[in-house]
Amino acid sequence: MLWTASVLAFVAIAQAAPKCTHKLKETIASPRDWEILGTAPQDHIIELRIALPQPNFHLLEQQLYEVSDPSHERYGEHLSQDEVNELVAPNPDSLAAVTEWLAEHGIPESQYTRSPANDSFKAKVPVGLAEKMLDTKYHVWKHTTDGDVVVRTTSYSLPEDLHPHIELVQPTTIFARFKGHRTTFHFSDEQNVDPSPARGTATIVDPTSGVKVDASCNTTVTITCLKELYNAVGVETSATNGNEIGITGYLEQFANIEDLQTFYADQRPDALNSSFETVSVNGGENNQTLSEAGAEANLDTQFAYGLTFPTPGTFWTTAGAPPFIPDSGTTTDTNEPYTKWLDFVLAQEKIPQTISTSYGDDEQTVPESFARRVCGGFAVLGARGVTLTFSSGDGGVGDGDPNPATQSCLTNDGRNVTKFIPGFPASCPFVTAVGGTIHVPEVAVDFSGGGFSNYFARPWYQEAAVTGFLEKLPKGLYKGLFNPNGRAIPDVSAQADNFRIFLSGRAVSIGGTSASSPTFAGFVSLLNDARLSAGQPPLGFINPLLYSVGVDGFNDITVGNNPGCGTPGFNATKGWDAVTGLGTPNFGKLKDIVLSV
Repeated sequence: MLWTASVLAFVAIAQAAPKCTHKLKETIASPRDWEILGTAPQDHIIELRIALPQPNFHLLEQQLYEVSDPSHERYGEHLSQDEVNELVAPNPDSLAAVTEWLAEHGIPESQYTRSPANDSFKAKVPVGLAEKMLDTKYHVWKHTTDGDVVVRTTSYSLPEDLHPHIELVQPTTIFARFKGHRTTFHFSDEQNVDPSPARGTATIVDPTSGVKVDASCNTTVTITCLKELYNAVGVETSATNGNEIGITGYLEQFANIEDLQTFYADQRPDALNSSFETVSVNGGENNQTLSEAGAEANLDTQFAYGLTFPTPGTFWTTAGAPPFIPDSGTTTDTNEPYTKWLDFVLAQEKIPQTISTSYGDDEQTVPESFARRVCGGFAVLGARGVTLTFSSGDGGVGDGDPNPATQSCLTNDGRNVTKFIPGFPASCPFVTAVGGTIHVPEVAVDFSGGGFSNYFARPWYQEAAVTGFLEKLPKGLYKGLFNPNGRAIPDVSAQADNFRIFLSGRAVSIGGTSASSPTFAGFVSLLNDARLSAGQPPLGFINPLLYSVGVDGFNDITVGNNPGCGTPGFNATKGWDAVTGLGTPNFGKLKDIVLSV
């Protein structure tokens, strides 16, 4: 077959490569809920991602906070692609060392690629060669619950002299599955999809914000409901001021344009016949067969683009979906599609100013070294003026299972200790994590993911708000179950259930923090529209603003909790809380705030 000759050449060169002393680089306990099916085929191709240290990342982080802090004189002075690439570039010695190492194993420059900043390499190699390079053994692993299959190892080593020059190599120890955050999904009879009062027959006044909301919004959430609830009725945007919004799509979730038109006819007639730009990443498709429409993709695109029309929208469709069956005819393991997206978008000169992602996984399934590296990539986007929103998860304080009765809140470090399980990428301090609410008046929805990171320390912008919350907790409550010094989740919230979308031609009611993230991103995009139209730069990394002058632009949610791990979870309370964050947006107030900084 095609790879046979190359494999033999690779192995022969590798056997002749200089012998070096390997030193353990990373090891993990045998991952919970995974079983070994057998050894990985030696000729199976994997794409090694080799990350080099970024010695000046602290300078990038410093500049990110300067341009994102409304009290700083540099606020809004976002960096260019060249400027951020310079700040994350590796030491030339590291670049030379890794290049030499690859050459020693028969991998010339023509057979690998480097990132624009030269801080990472990607090389497709047979498993047999990867095992020699990393002094390890790859196996085929299967998840015992849903059947996902990956090629991984639980430890790997590098030549000792390379340790200062290589931060991490993947795929090795990552067993994350990166699922969509969606808790509820059911078809409704299109003739009777809305059991609430007919629109226009009753009104609810929200006591927190004082806004008037149609009573039908209590059971069926539409674009109009969100604009009423979040004080954005009558807001119009520009199609030509340079503002854009982006939605990420993964796991063969296809955004159907015919469904979008039906949605527009139902909720946004002025947007009829408009669409979005589809961008393929790593060969991703957007199959327009109506039966292949994805609930996640349709939810994200219909509400994000519906809220912001006529702002141009981008939908990235990134290839890679489990289950994956490794054999010599399948060239690459694509169970980490979101890193493919990050590589792709970091290489673009022009990026939408607001991007929403409704996918994630338990933080503990992602090796800390890998999580930190990915989080650093999000920091780069923030420094370039991009706001990233991520759904906070649908398991309350528990793992990604939205059913508290079946959650497993045990650590996967071999100790099997019960802990609250934060989600990633929501736990990255350089993104905006979005929790969920329900009904009018708003209360916390019980599945709203919230808690504290075990990897990332609490960032300075959260210090006052989160300390105040912790001080109000009963002494000793949940002691040992969470890290009180960790980055706190979520930052904000929005409605997260009973969203009316169209899927495969039918009206559907759907929910999850996968609904709240594109909703909040939509309102951020409206704020960016106002700033750009006023000649101001986009908001970029928004958290420092939200936790300072932005606090007054939120509706504080004080009712509800997020159970999980056999506990009631945290309570929504006055001020920031680990269920709804700062609360839900009041667009009118936020617009005044962001135009004045």
